[in-house]
Amino acid sequence: MSHKNTHRAVRQTRTHEARQFRLSPFAAAVATVALLAAGGVQAQEKSAAELQAEVARLRQALDQAQQDLARKQGTPVPAATQAEPATATAAAPEEAVALDSVVIRSRNRIERLQDVPLSVSVVTGRELDRTGADDIKSISQRLGNISWNQGNQRTSSLSIRGIGKQSQTEAQDPSVGVIVDGVNYAYNALTSSFNYHDIEAVEVTRGPQGTLLGKNTSLGVINITTRKPSFTPSADYSLTLGQNDRVIGKLAAGGPIVDDLLAWRGAFVVDRGEGDIRNLDNRDQSYQNIDRVSGRVQFLLTPSADFNARLALELQPRAGEYTNGRTINTPTPTRYSNGSTNALGTDASTRLGRSWFTQQGNYSYARDYLYGGGRNSVNVDTARPLVTGSRGASLELNWNVGNHTLTSITAYKDYHFNAVNDEGTPFDIQRNSGGFWNDYSQRSQELRLSSKTGGFVDYQAGLYVINVSNSSEYQREWGNDAGAWFASTAQYNRLNTSSAGQLLMQNSLDRLSMAYNSPTGLQSIKNKSSALFAQANWHLSEPLTLTTGIRLTREDRSNVGSSFVRDYGNGTELNPVAVNGVQLGGFASNSSGVLGASNSAAQLSVADKVANKYFGVAINPNNPGAAYASLTADQKRQVADAKAIRASQMGVLFNQTKAESFRDTQPAFVVSPSYKFNPNQTGYISWQYGEKAGISQLTNGYSNLVKAEKTNSFEVGLKSALLDKTLILNSALYLTKIRDYQQSVRVLDQYTTNLNADGTNYYTAATGNVPKVEAKGIEVDGVYAGIRNITVRFAGAYNDAKYKDFPNAALPNEDNYSGAPAYKDLTGKTLPGASKWTFNIGADYRKPAFGDKEFHASFNTAYYSRFNSDNSLSSYAWIPDYSTTDLAIGLGKLDKSYDVSLLVKNAFGDSTPVSKSWNSYGPAVPRWVGVMFTGKL
Repeated sequence: MSHKNTHRAVRQTRTHEARQFRLSPFAAAVATVALLAAGGVQAQEKSAAELQAEVARLRQALDQAQQDLARKQGTPVPAATQAEPATATAAAPEEAVALDSVVIRSRNRIERLQDVPLSVSVVTGRELDRTGADDIKSISQRLGNISWNQGNQRTSSLSIRGIGKQSQTEAQDPSVGVIVDGVNYAYNALTSSFNYHDIEAVEVTRGPQGTLLGKNTSLGVINITTRKPSFTPSADYSLTLGQNDRVIGKLAAGGPIVDDLLAWRGAFVVDRGEGDIRNLDNRDQSYQNIDRVSGRVQFLLTPSADFNARLALELQPRAGEYTNGRTINTPTPTRYSNGSTNALGTDASTRLGRSWFTQQGNYSYARDYLYGGGRNSVNVDTARPLVTGSRGASLELNWNVGNHTLTSITAYKDYHFNAVNDEGTPFDIQRNSGGFWNDYSQRSQELRLSSKTGGFVDYQAGLYVINVSNSSEYQREWGNDAGAWFASTAQYNRLNTSSAGQLLMQNSLDRLSMAYNSPTGLQSIKNKSSALFAQANWHLSEPLTLTTGIRLTREDRSNVGSSFVRDYGNGTELNPVAVNGVQLGGFASNSSGVLGASNSAAQLSVADKVANKYFGVAINPNNPGAAYASLTADQKRQVADAKAIRASQMGVLFNQTKAESFRDTQPAFVVSPSYKFNPNQTGYISWQYGEKAGISQLTNGYSNLVKAEKTNSFEVGLKSALLDKTLILNSALYLTKIRDYQQSVRVLDQYTTNLNADGTNYYTAATGNVPKVEAKGIEVDGVYAGIRNITVRFAGAYNDAKYKDFPNAALPNEDNYSGAPAYKDLTGKTLPGASKWTFNIGADYRKPAFGDKEFHASFNTAYYSRFNSDNSLSSYAWIPDYSTTDLAIGLGKLDKSYDVSLLVKNAFGDSTPVSKSWNSYGPAVPRWVGVMFTGKL
């Protein structure tokens, strides 16, 4: 048979299969009601015209779901059905809506949410679209017992059940995984600076994962599913105009390229707008601005009923957003927690009071530095936007082989991050410094074999491999005001007495540039992870199912780092002789500036150069050191002060050093029996165990290996469909126990201890292990559709997350008084970022109006009880209870050809800070109002 005839035969077969799948008009109307309920939309009191439009739209969605289900379960793939005019009438308005048809994909199958023995929250893409919620913060506010910990694009993090807000390092895995279309994001920063457009659904699965979902995670997974290509043409757009010159343009379109063979779908976003806080030094700069352009194109190839392939390509070009430095400064407390006086020796109030800075008469500490200058603004000279960008590609292949489906997902993802920060003043202190330059990439491959469902056992098994590479440099450069800023009061007073001393102070740091040790200047991180996994559902009886799963992951992680000087700037001659064995070419002298006896002739020549450059002393090349020796005692002391300022800011230097590698084989498993008491109630018990890989890292040039994090999570849950299935109510009691929790701790500083060699152990803060952490509580998720024209979604949790054993915590600022202990015991304290009570509630009201139109209104409110925003649990860092509400009110045509909505975010103007320290806070993002136009092309 020719290829042409073969293709014709395949199309005829698929057309026959499509007819088999095609619904009658009455069945289509029933399916419409079910799918509307699954999407969180009430389907009552519909006109005939409205029903016809919705049936046409939802048949497309139903057809796509049938194709997905068929491919996953190994059955023939039906061709796309064509929407036909509806001739049947809708169910009576009083008829209850069945909400128990909501499906999820968290276990790589399309399953009813009510049948899955896991604690899962779901929000649909339609709900996100209606309120313009397309960033990870907005998404998390619509899911239960999960929170977004606001930082910059690199340091923000996700928490589940109050656990996960910790300092992030480039070598550390996220505690909460994010999976987009089957591709696991193994770097925390990948989730933070993107618009998630054209989303089908978002699911959060709580507890350790890994026996099915990509890479293993210790706390849970957010699974984001985008809308896939279809053979039914479509094109949807939206344009939003709002405050702060915000413009958001979105387009999602697709359809067949070759009928029944090749389809495509594209999603594109342009999002730009000003921030709410202006920089007075440069009024074109605003903080929390948005500058994002992104696109995703997918192609679906279906050459036969037993094979399909989907290729996805995505790009977000590099662009800059001002995030760091969105800080309002407050006065530093003058007393420590023990009542002793804080001398404020290094505080901005002291430094800005020096004559070096008061010469700029239009700027002062009290008027301009504190409280946002009284205008909720900042005034900084060298701030730069945080530049981020990303590219990605994935290829998913599905083969139906007998009674199994073989799936392959090959993916690539990269990410760029560049932060340049300012110290918070309009003076030239930090220049092109204070942040990371990161180039991250990951390559992953997953092979998965899935059996058909319906027998005694259905199962999935597979192989997962991911290779991660991250080149990370912490960059720092000092300006010509830096010496006067970082000098101690005594140093400043001595150097400021003469023009030579002032030049020494300026050149001590001016244009010095480093790969700075915070925690390591330049790191080359390589993480390799390979895993075998399997999970099976054992249907022991009609009501009883036992889910079991296991995973073995081999981790191989390495880190090579160094901290070094990139450019000596204007004060090369003021370098130390050496730091930690790194030769810097300076000369030896004591704290009074007197030359040491060990100086070579070359070093003495450097000392003479200092005498000539700053004090005009002639150099005698035949007598090295004589010019410097002729300086007065006060002049030598000025040189010593300048050298001391330079050495203190250089900090720790070390040559390229390989940290101890982390290598281990880590298990994960799940055991979960579930029992269907009746068609509307299912109970389950689960025990989930998982491990997060240890961390290969350097602390001040010494290897500081962090142990693996081990999590046991226990749940007892009940899933119910009540009130004639108009109420879905799911609840879970949980207990999570973690050993060797990874976060910032107080560790032995081997560098300083060895340097001083005085018999005293010195300590520093670094990522390490907390011996024991525990979270316990109850969480509830539900949807109610028993009120005409209204659907309500709600979730709430009581959560008690505590350190069960944490004897070596870093000290908060108020405890850093003279004679304070090296570390603090936080055993029994609540974790940072962990609210006791959280809930979110959203409602959607939709009602036909003006014949072929529909009025709709939606809101979402997220509430958090008080929590501490500081990893060291500072008493100044408590954030009080707060809530934030988003609203959307609009009118559009029933066929969705156009719609206009008024959007209000933070509608009630909540001004609770997002973070606090003892002398600053991060202000809330204020109310924002916009108008969104949507429609079909």
